[in-house]
Amino acid sequence: MTNPSGYSPSFKRPAEILRMRRSRARSVGGLLSPSSGPDCSENPGQTRSSPGEIRPFSPGPRLLGRNSPARKRRNPFASIENAHSPKRRKPLVLKDDGDSFFLARNSDLVSVNTSVASRLTDREGFPSGSDSSSGSEPDRNRDSQERLLDQDFLNVEQEAAERPLLKSPQAIAPASIAPPTCREYPADWSLKTRLLFTSPLSLTWTEQPKAQEEAVGLSNSCRAQFSAPPLSLQDPQSCSETRCAFQQSLVYWQHPSLPWLSLFPRINAERNFSGKGAPWAHDAALQQSLMREWSASLSSLYSLLKSKRCPYFYVCSYQFTVLFRAAGLAGSDSITAVVSPTTLGLREAMKAEGIEFSLPLVKVRKKRLDLQDGLDEEPNRACLKELEAEGGGGKEDDEDDSFQWLKEMGVQDKIKKPDGITIKLQKDAHSLSVDHRPESVVCVEGSHTFTLINFLINCKSVVASTGSQAGLPPTLLAPTAFRGATLHTLKSRSVNVKNQIKSGFQNVSSLEIAGPVLPSSVHAIIGLLRSAQKGNFSASLYTHAPTAVMNVNAFEHKDTAVDLSGIGLPPTSVEQLQQPPSLGQSALSHISMNDYSYSWRN
Repeated sequence: MTNPSGYSPSFKRPAEILRMRRSRARSVGGLLSPSSGPDCSENPGQTRSSPGEIRPFSPGPRLLGRNSPARKRRNPFASIENAHSPKRRKPLVLKDDGDSFFLARNSDLVSVNTSVASRLTDREGFPSGSDSSSGSEPDRNRDSQERLLDQDFLNVEQEAAERPLLKSPQAIAPASIAPPTCREYPADWSLKTRLLFTSPLSLTWTEQPKAQEEAVGLSNSCRAQFSAPPLSLQDPQSCSETRCAFQQSLVYWQHPSLPWLSLFPRINAERNFSGKGAPWAHDAALQQSLMREWSASLSSLYSLLKSKRCPYFYVCSYQFTVLFRAAGLAGSDSITAVVSPTTLGLREAMKAEGIEFSLPLVKVRKKRLDLQDGLDEEPNRACLKELEAEGGGGKEDDEDDSFQWLKEMGVQDKIKKPDGITIKLQKDAHSLSVDHRPESVVCVEGSHTFTLINFLINCKSVVASTGSQAGLPPTLLAPTAFRGATLHTLKSRSVNVKNQIKSGFQNVSSLEIAGPVLPSSVHAIIGLLRSAQKGNFSASLYTHAPTAVMNVNAFEHKDTAVDLSGIGLPPTSVEQLQQPPSLGQSALSHISMNDYSYSWRN
């Protein structure tokens, strides 16, 4: 017995398996003979589509005859015959169907043309349909038939392989689609009270600077000298330039400065001042001295801003906060100012001083209300017509009826009847009451910002007259030095913690920064962590709520080029702050970097 491939020479088949194969080969041979058709008397219950047929499995597309329907391949392990070597195939039978011939093997029909069929019959000696009955053909004819059919199978498979393959969406792996890469996050003009960074890499390089590193950082901040951080650092702990740049990014300037008081934030911060010494509270001369120094510092800041030596500064009062921005920042070619929150009294006082301002969010809200009124206008008109038709009179008749009792009393001339316009104005004033809300933000532009500076200097309401902050001028914050300012640094602290994950615990390093964090400081710190942490970290940003609305986009944008080379910020920070605000009434609350690509939430 010939040893088929895939079996060892000493392998002996059981006699039962051999007997089953011989009996099945005889039954299949009878089905393939001409006498096995649907009219055969020997097998009247079986045809070519009988479920008792055994079809050998082979990979590739289905092989269909010209007159045969599409049929699904069977499981290769459903028949014991398939455990045999794939080189062994069933005998082939050539069948004549009038105009064409068919090569049949176990009820799979392969259509061939007449010339091919004749060549097969003449050269290789295929048995005709009338001469073949079962599996009694000589082995040599069977081998030649096998080779020709194998060649036909290969041709069909080659044609199928040449057809273009279309991948379904499920077949495309998500990893093959490159995620969008974002190299920058939008500018955020709000003040932050706290930053919390986390990274799988250590952040201990940010603490315990050497005396020389701290001195270099403070000196570079005063001279406005900046160095571009490297794209990647192998060991930031040993990189002195990075540690100096981190100390430089923590610097900010403040006036006034009282060591025993925290002068930021000022809104809703009575607890921070209660119980603390305030010698100016009942000393008018001391209050005047503080206001005189504060006015000089504010004037100095505006002069630096106008000459493009200071990019921006904040005025933090106990009632509101004002942001002044230099020309060329936030998409505007002139100096801009944003005040939030405001009250009706403050706005009326600004109007009295001749300050022109806009309420961008109130305009948006008013348009929304007008749109709703327009939608309700048609139903109101229909109701009015129905009432007029039922009453048989117009508006004047209704008013006469409603004031008839006044005429009877004789006092109708002493009472002024409200007209429709007055009633509508009262309703609008009630709906547009936005005092102390984000919608009350006021925007000032151009030369009116100078008038606003004079208003802040001369307005008595910017200083509290009672309470724990009585007599204390507003806090001035800026990223550059100005007259009367004190240099301060943000407080930083690094801690290594273990974060619980599914498979256990992961070492995570955290960095906490507290204080009045300015927009340029946020950008500088994130830029350093980008290279030091190899583009893998996340940050939680805690916003001073009254300043979140300062990201509103309310000014006309112009493409006028403005020279900001000496403004006192790194070029990358200037490029970011030049973009028009895009966050609206919200502020950034979370920034994450993964593989040097930013993502954020607001």
